[in-house]
Amino acid sequence: MPNQKLPARTALLVLTALNLLNYADRNVLFAVQPLVQDEFHLSKVQIGYLTSAFLGFYMIAAPFVGPLADRYSRKLIIVLGATFWSGLTLLTAFTHTYTELLVRHTLVGIGEATFVTIAPTFVADLFAEQVRGRILGVFYLAIPVGSAAGYLLGGNLAPHYGWRFPFYIAAVPGFLLAIAVLFLKEPERGQFDSLKESPEDSPTTVLSGNRLKRFYMTVYFDVKRVYAGVLRNPAFLTATLGMAMMTFSLGGIQVWMPQFLYSERHYSLAQANFIFGIIIVIDGILAALAGGWLGDYLLRRMKSSYYLVSAASMALGVPVMIVALFVKGRAMVPAIAVAAFFLLLNTSPLNAALINSVGAHIRATAIAVNIFIIHILGDVPSPTMMGWVADRRSLQAAFILPVIAMGISSAILFYGMRFAPPLRVGEPLAASPLPSGASS
Repeated sequence: MPNQKLPARTALLVLTALNLLNYADRNVLFAVQPLVQDEFHLSKVQIGYLTSAFLGFYMIAAPFVGPLADRYSRKLIIVLGATFWSGLTLLTAFTHTYTELLVRHTLVGIGEATFVTIAPTFVADLFAEQVRGRILGVFYLAIPVGSAAGYLLGGNLAPHYGWRFPFYIAAVPGFLLAIAVLFLKEPERGQFDSLKESPEDSPTTVLSGNRLKRFYMTVYFDVKRVYAGVLRNPAFLTATLGMAMMTFSLGGIQVWMPQFLYSERHYSLAQANFIFGIIIVIDGILAALAGGWLGDYLLRRMKSSYYLVSAASMALGVPVMIVALFVKGRAMVPAIAVAAFFLLLNTSPLNAALINSVGAHIRATAIAVNIFIIHILGDVPSPTMMGWVADRRSLQAAFILPVIAMGISSAILFYGMRFAPPLRVGEPLAASPLPSGASS
């Protein structure tokens, strides 16, 4: 049943706020990278590796968190993860070497993986399938708003108070939101889904032996079956591979764009972070809501609408991104803004496609598989690869890599349209009233 004590809108608001903190905490580092590089005398490869290591541990943690979330309280795991990553963010004050910063950053990745793996399944179970594009549009508003908050926080405070200070400001709200999550009631898994069961959902026979051994062996065989199953699911696989290439592009751009504006277009650090932060927050809000609305609107006419919107947005972004990165003058900043809009437009529909491609009772595990794949192929290698090219050629030349990734993403998603699962028609549009701003 839908949550009666705390409406679905309240749960969505709390989880979106925590998602915002998730992205703000990680993007603060991008804003202060030049100061970190100067203090520790680092190469661009070493700077890029901070993000690659963070995301490497992030993706490794996800496959362990997903199966737990499919069996136990998602709310409790979210609370523990938020407390863990917020505490580690505070510990930035005690990092005085590159190695210490690297260790801290990788552990933050483990904490944040718990939230990103689980929260979308929690949100999805609050609302019906036909409005999930819009609902996830609201939830994923946290990506641009949180990212911009990180850039603006670091870009404005670090030059005056040192690069460590912004991490204090970013960390404290995480503890308060973790407490708020404790008061949310978990929705029933899959209560509004068309796909009530998939071949991977059926339980494994309980094995013999002592209780602890039975538990671990049952989990092992269930997880093994589910992982094998989702990797044979073409709707899931094409959405995931398309998202991986999008993540490669977005991850590299997020890490290096402020430094590109700072070092190669000669803006001040505060100006570079302000320009990119404002672009991300405005484009991200508009793109997340527009992409979700457009995907839901077209879903009435074609089952593959989420794939189509995502594929088209990536294709349209390629020529504009080329102008943004390789044409100097007045056209540069507007082109960055338009390219970022197209890159972010697929966020809501592509995540909706992913969630709808599997049954509810394996959804957290499927998202864990997705997280592992999109990061190992996407933003784990891209910052370091771009840093390697920048050290040998230029940072401008390094941006060729995310442009190529956008084109590959578009091709995969156009191909994936044929595998989109059908949805029920004639169902009520929402389990509970839509949040303001999410209605069509």
